Amino acid sequence: MKLTTRRLNRTYLRRQLLLEPDRRPIEDVVAHLVAVQAQEVDAPYVGLWTRTGLGHEQLTAALEDRRLVRGGLLRSTQHITTGADYLWLRALLRERIGATGLSIFRRELEGLDLAEVARAGREILDGQPMTRPKLAKQLAERFPGRQGITLAWVVQHQLALLHPPPSGVWRRRGHVSVALAEDWLGAPLAEAPTVEMLLRRYLRSCGPATHADLQNWSGLRRLRASVEALRPHLRVYRAEDGRELLDLPDEPLADPDEPAPVRFLPEFDNLVLSHADRTRIVSDEDRARVCPGYSMVHPTFLVDGFVAGLWAVEQGTVRVRPFRRLGDEAASAVLAAAADLLEFLQLGPGAGVELSQP
Repeated sequence: MKLTTRRLNRTYLRRQLLLEPDRRPIEDVVAHLVAVQAQEVDAPYVGLWTRTGLGHEQLTAALEDRRLVRGGLLRSTQHITTGADYLWLRALLRERIGATGLSIFRRELEGLDLAEVARAGREILDGQPMTRPKLAKQLAERFPGRQGITLAWVVQHQLALLHPPPSGVWRRRGHVSVALAEDWLGAPLAEAPTVEMLLRRYLRSCGPATHADLQNWSGLRRLRASVEALRPHLRVYRAEDGRELLDLPDEPLADPDEPAPVRFLPEFDNLVLSHADRTRIVSDEDRARVCPGYSMVHPTFLVDGFVAGLWAVEQGTVRVRPFRRLGDEAASAVLAAAADLLEFLQLGPGAGVELSQP
């Protein structure tokens, strides 16, 4: 069965909870999405608000009472997940995350016993969360002549560490706190997580998709054989360009003509990062504007289901910049959605919205 780009788009939006607000508890929403990008502190608040309508306090409370946690996961970047999901995701991604740390600090790590550094980090953090600078200071005392901050980053990539509140809480900046995940959650990492678990959860929130899409989303490599082994249990479609797309057999496809409301998404939102081929949500031309390089992924907004432009907060104003001129009806819908975003952002007196048509 061939799927049009528009049908893929609406199916993706439905699975990403962007066609209508999801009213489940916030931890259930995050579990459905598997992981919510959290490189920028406030970004997950906006990403979850646009999918649920929830306020800041729900995410903050879930982080404070440990229903949700923040740590390095997919693509070795910061994500928010449920505690239960963190335990198997971090175990599955262990080697990839560790390799990322080695590649960043290869020169500084020459002659260093990484296992010894990891053991020291575990001893220092045992039962006592602390800020990264404090961890760095104590590590430097144990390894004279080495930069403490580099050692702290090594520990973060070699051990399963979380960033407990106040780190990651709305509008909170400053030193990042770290804690051993097993201590914070009171449970060990999963012993035998599988690619099958990862694929099924991914397809439920991002499918139909290819094995290359799964690799792009997760940061893992060489997954083709594992995905092929699951083929008998999956449904197979074709994209308009002939690409084979895999999906869970019980997941429905959306109506391609279903209305898609205007949505505002934060920087680094996984909606624009979860596939190798992203034409189901953004054209190749516009993708270069959203992801211009230097590890930047700009905040975007959707019109009729597709990325239509960028937005930013500048001098107390939400500035909306469409890639192409919007018609009157679309412009009105964008301004209305931007006004809702403005209220959520709590920018204070005198804040406003500005639409800059090309």
